[in-house]
Amino acid sequence: MAVTSIRRTQDPLVSAAMPGFNVVAVAVLIGAILIGGTASLLLRNPIPVIVFGVLGVLLMPAPRIAQQWERAIVLRFGRYVGLRGPGLFFIVPFVDRVSSIIDQRTIATGFAAEQTLTADTVPVNVDAVLFWMVHDAEKAALEVQDYEQAISWAAQTALRDIIGRTTLTDLLRGRERIEQELQTLIDSRSTAWGVTVQSVEMRDIVIPLSLQDAMSREAQASREKQARVILGQAEVEIAKSFELAAESYKNNPTALHLRAMNMLYEGLKEKGALMLIPSSAVESMGMGGLMGSAAMMQRELTTQAGNPPKEVS
Repeated sequence: MAVTSIRRTQDPLVSAAMPGFNVVAVAVLIGAILIGGTASLLLRNPIPVIVFGVLGVLLMPAPRIAQQWERAIVLRFGRYVGLRGPGLFFIVPFVDRVSSIIDQRTIATGFAAEQTLTADTVPVNVDAVLFWMVHDAEKAALEVQDYEQAISWAAQTALRDIIGRTTLTDLLRGRERIEQELQTLIDSRSTAWGVTVQSVEMRDIVIPLSLQDAMSREAQASREKQARVILGQAEVEIAKSFELAAESYKNNPTALHLRAMNMLYEGLKEKGALMLIPSSAVESMGMGGLMGSAAMMQRELTTQAGNPPKEVS
């Protein structure tokens, strides 16, 4: 059974639950008290200040302030009457009610699918991030009870659905395709709620350690196989080159002797070189005199350099 988790990174309804300090409401109360106090001083009667004080308290809920990125949902006796904001707006006290304030900024929501089986029955843990925003505050407030929770569950369900019909290889290699498919699937579900999905990014894909070791060994074996194939192809090409060279030397002994002398020179020009040449090659190619001259030259060079002579056979 797959275990899933959801991490909510931001709650757009926090501002509704914990409203900030309303300067305008305080100003209304202070203004009412000042007017009442002034009237009481003029009339020498405390009743005006009491009346205006109570009136100020009653009018304090009327002025409301919404931030630039917020939209307020106003209900009148439980019936939707419209959106308010951003900025200063007024409601009818005890008649209108601000049911919620919708945040229309881009919101990042993390979600995960743990121990979810792929199409080839491999358990994986996938961690992803969903970037979305409310484009229609009215639908977000009226069409779904908790649109953020609904988006989180929709994203998690879509992720598990896609993992279940995708093989592990496609999951590891086709992240961009899966992210696009996830975005399309989640957006199709959330459009009716007034929510637009901007992008989905998969942060991590974790597979079992035993499978990681097996995949590592498989990749190493594949690389070794490729290296051996390349080496074999090189050997074939070298053999073909030698075959062509042999055909060239077959009817041209002079060229063969020149090639042998070049090989001998290349081998003897290194200090302390030791070359082993079959006696049949010496007899067939007439290299006896050449070998003797080369040995004498090498002995003289090594003696001049202060190194003991090396034998050439």
